[in-house]
Amino acid sequence: MNLDTNQSDQNLPSSTDTYALDKKIVTAVLYAVDLNDQARLNDLLESLHPADIADLLEQINTFDRRRLIRLYGHEFDGDILSELNESLRDEVISILNPVVLADAVRDLESDDVVDLLEDVDKVHQEVILDALEDVDRAAVELALTYPEYSAARLMQREVVMAPQHWTVGQAIDHLRSGADLPERFYHVILVDLHIHPVGTVSLGKLMRSPRHAPLAELTEDAFQVIPAVQPEAEVAYAFNQYHLISAPVVDIEGRLVGVVTIDDAMAVLDEEHAQDILRLAGVGEESLSDRVLDTTKRRLPWLFINLLTALIASLVIVQFEDEIAQIVALAVLMPIVASMGGNAGTQSLTIAVRALATKDLTGSNVWRIICREVFSGFLNGIFFAVLMGLIGWLWFGWLMLGIVIAIAMVVNLVFAGLAGTVIPVTLERLGVDPALASGTFVTTVTDVVGFFAFLGLASIVLL
Repeated sequence: MNLDTNQSDQNLPSSTDTYALDKKIVTAVLYAVDLNDQARLNDLLESLHPADIADLLEQINTFDRRRLIRLYGHEFDGDILSELNESLRDEVISILNPVVLADAVRDLESDDVVDLLEDVDKVHQEVILDALEDVDRAAVELALTYPEYSAARLMQREVVMAPQHWTVGQAIDHLRSGADLPERFYHVILVDLHIHPVGTVSLGKLMRSPRHAPLAELTEDAFQVIPAVQPEAEVAYAFNQYHLISAPVVDIEGRLVGVVTIDDAMAVLDEEHAQDILRLAGVGEESLSDRVLDTTKRRLPWLFINLLTALIASLVIVQFEDEIAQIVALAVLMPIVASMGGNAGTQSLTIAVRALATKDLTGSNVWRIICREVFSGFLNGIFFAVLMGLIGWLWFGWLMLGIVIAIAMVVNLVFAGLAGTVIPVTLERLGVDPALASGTFVTTVTDVVGFFAFLGLASIVLL
């Protein structure tokens, strides 16, 4: 029985390849493009999800991408544009025939159209707006008047609502009456006479309830109303925190103006996580499709800041150049102290930045978390102090040298835990993105403290 299970497990695809775009598909698509075989290309792409086609466009070079899009022609689906990386949308839209572009965007939900318009230049914005019907264009232009990265930019204008006094039967008859329904929706939003949302009823509960049941008795417990100007990051947090599927969006007077669905909220959450990772590395918002010059421009400022902080650490070393000249072992061992502190600081920093993003690290528990990181650094420092003390003693045959590096290790790991938590919390309270700026400061602190503790102790104890 166990053998059969193991064999069946071995036949399963690895998790990293399950949803990856098949290389054979990419090769076949490019071959069809080389042959200028439109029928073959359409057959190959017809079986692919728009997200997979977007991945394919992102993986091939600019020359092949241009040829593929032009050959694909009128079959180009607007959902592909929604799935494309933001850095490529403008390029792809510029390649598309205006008629094809108009057909592609006409069937998109209003939130997807707004998302497209945010990432293209003014010329292409007009092309997309001109392709919309007057009602849809007015809705999209209204959404664009709201602040960028707000709930109104994220919502779709197409909503399913019903008066709060209706019954299940009335709601079902309304849905079946041929009303202009969104392509996807999860709730019926109940409204009062002033179009203020007062509750939501899930489709599942609606379909399994008797026709005479009042909708007001079937409302969801997890009911959240999203202000139109609320930042989209807060919207995504609410969806994640309260396990929402969809939520109504209201204007300043509390009237229903749209709805945010879970797919858009989770896309924001995913983007926020990705941005935090990139910012912790000091690379900003980058993608694999960026040009060399754009990538260089984004990374240059943070590399320059890192250079300045490295010079600060070097100034500490200069103060002890006589001691280093007398004891060469100091030059050999001091990078170890700084490196260990840097790694420990990064660990604390990553936990703190993530906790701030999820609102788990607050004023009520910040001191407990700081103490935890400091004591964790102390205990780790003790372990590595003993280890490095023995290494220093056995390597150089000098007991006091081992003791010096052991003490320096404890000091630096304690400061690493402290800096890795205090710095991002302080930056966040000053209104500075902790994910973007913390790494440089934490590295500087651990380098300076590590060098100063090790070389300072060495100058006192060993000379």
